[in-house]
Order: sequence, then C-alpha cells, then structure tokens
Amino acid sequence: MIIGVPKEIKNREFRVGMTPEAIHQATHRGHKTVVQHLAGEGIGVADNDYRAAGAKIVKTAQEVFKAADMIVKVKEPLAKERRMLRKGQTLFTYLHLAADKTLTQELMKSSAVCIAYETVTDAAGRLPLLAPMSKVAGRLATQAAAHYLQRFAGGMGKLIGGVPGVLPASVLVLGGGMVGRNAARIALGMGAMVTIVDKSADVMDDITREFNGAVTTLHSTPAALAAAVAQADVVIGGILVAGAAAPKIISDKMVKSMRAGSVIVDVAIDQGGCIATAKPTTHDNPVYKKHGVIHYCVTNMPGAVPHTSTYALNNVTVPLALEIADKGWKRATQENLHLQNGLSVVQGALTCPHSAASLKIKYTAAKDILNI
Repeated sequence: MIIGVPKEIKNREFRVGMTPEAIHQATHRGHKTVVQHLAGEGIGVADNDYRAAGAKIVKTAQEVFKAADMIVKVKEPLAKERRMLRKGQTLFTYLHLAADKTLTQELMKSSAVCIAYETVTDAAGRLPLLAPMSKVAGRLATQAAAHYLQRFAGGMGKLIGGVPGVLPASVLVLGGGMVGRNAARIALGMGAMVTIVDKSADVMDDITREFNGAVTTLHSTPAALAAAVAQADVVIGGILVAGAAAPKIISDKMVKSMRAGSVIVDVAIDQGGCIATAKPTTHDNPVYKKHGVIHYCVTNMPGAVPHTSTYALNNVTVPLALEIADKGWKRATQENLHLQNGLSVVQGALTCPHSAASLKIKYTAAKDILNI
C-alpha cells in the first residue's frame, strides 16, 4: 500500500501524522510512503530524516493525495483537502464529525473511507487513540487557565495556587474522564482548590482514590452545577460522548453568574463544546470575553506542543495504520471490531451512529457494508 502523509494546514497545527520511525516501520513491512515537503518541520524533523526512513518527499499536498491509497493525518481535513479525496481512498485521522455537518457531508460526497481516531475502541471499551491527546489537552487546559487569570492577560489577577495567607483559585472541572483528571492533576500540583463534577458514583469513587481525597467530587445536577460555577474562578470543560456532540451542561445564565475576569477553558469544543457560551477559537486568536468571562476554546490545543503530541499519538495510531495497510481497510475492520468502531464514513454512507443522531443524517451500520 502507498501511505501518504500531508503537512497539516489547520491554524497553528504543527503535529504530523507519522514520524520517521513510523515510516521506517511501514517501509520494513513492504509499504511505500509519500510525505509532503516540510511535513515534520513543526516537530523538528527534516525531510532527510523521512528520506532516510524510506519515504518519498513530494512538494505539494496534491501530490500526496494523488499518490496515496491511505492518508494518515492528525486533524480533520479542511475544505481544500476534502476536495482532494477520491473514491475508495482511506483516510485515517481525527474527524469529530458531530460538530461539523459540512465536513460530514463533504466526506460522504468524496466516497472515501474515513476512519476516526476518536471512536476506535479497545477491549475495555476505552478510546485508546483519543486518550493521549486528552491527557495533553487536559494538562494544557490548566496551564492556559493559569495564564489567563493574570491581570495583563485580561483575568482577575489571581495566582492559581495562591500564597500562604491568600486563598488559591477555585478550579471546577466538568467530567471525570481523561481530560478532567489530567486537568485536575496539574491544577492540584499548582496548588489550586479543585472540584470534579461527574454523574457516575463509580467515577467519583475512583477519583477520590486516585487523588487520595485531595480533589473534591460533586454529583452533577443542574442546581449543584449552578452553585459551583458561580463560585469558580476557572471552569474546565472535559465532557465527552464518543462520536456525538457534547451536551451543553453549563448554561448562559450560569456563565453570567461567574466573576469578571474568571476563565473558561472548553476542551470539548472539538465536539461542539459543553458550555453554552463556547465557540471555536484558534491559536492565533485563542480567547474572547462573554459576560466578562474569558473563554479559551481552541479546537486543536495539543497542536501547541507538537513534539510531545505527535510522538504520543504515533505510539497508539501507527500499529493500527499498519494493520490497515497490511490488510486493506475492509479486511482490517472486518477482523478488528475495535477498529471497525472507528468507521465513520464509508463510500458515501455515514456509519457513526452518534454522529448521525447529532447531525440528523441517515445512519448506515458498518456491519451491513462489511457483510458481517
């Protein structure tokens, strides 16, 4: 198979779909690889490093898309990339379809086979290809909040960890999953007062054990959320429903109740956001104010630390990319149920049930297409 790796073009996106080490693995297994010129520049990897691993370097994304049987990326294809997809070509990347109907419809129109990192599962029902970026985003969320709490950055002028005799910031984390726990870990390490809100008693018990009681847990009800948000200096949104739009659990009225100069970081913005006042932002223009509250809603937060993010992502994506390359997308997804769960768009059909429900587009079961 010919595997193509284009240079990412989303705003300030410096990650890359495959490292030279991953290219070497593909070459060793008999596959050919085509990498766009300077694709690895953002992680400090030169074209010659890719050549040494066995890749062919080409100048443009068009050349990559034209040559490749499978495209391996990091972020969802933007409009001009979607126009380069062709019938039967495999795309392996993050998609987050539930937040973008145009993206979904154009992928369907391309008749490509699109496999989403974020809905691939493992034997325990977890999302192993989403987990490393959730860890990164959760940790970055607290760093961003600490920065924007500073007065010169527009915040209330509060040190997130306080000092002896002065209370630290109150950090409210929505969701006790991978994003939430990593955000809490960094906030706690900085000295903040941390509360995690979740609906699951088991999750809250697990958090209490994991943090030895240092993190307060709160059962999620509208009344409890409203009271907690009003008292918070920082709210970090980490709600995830795999493949679906994130539920809006924080209302406009709740945001209005927050103090001026407090900070919201909505990590769930890739899936539409879990806070009513959240809208997508970029690394170039990461924040805006609503009701006096700073909102940081960058849709590709891990792109800020591309070296860490790329290598963490490749650790989990490359084995599956090679499985697809070895077997072809159809046999690979027939034989691997967890990879099958990543099938999102297959030759014109939408095969992710949660995305179909969120977008109100007809759903087709992957097993019907795979004849299993």
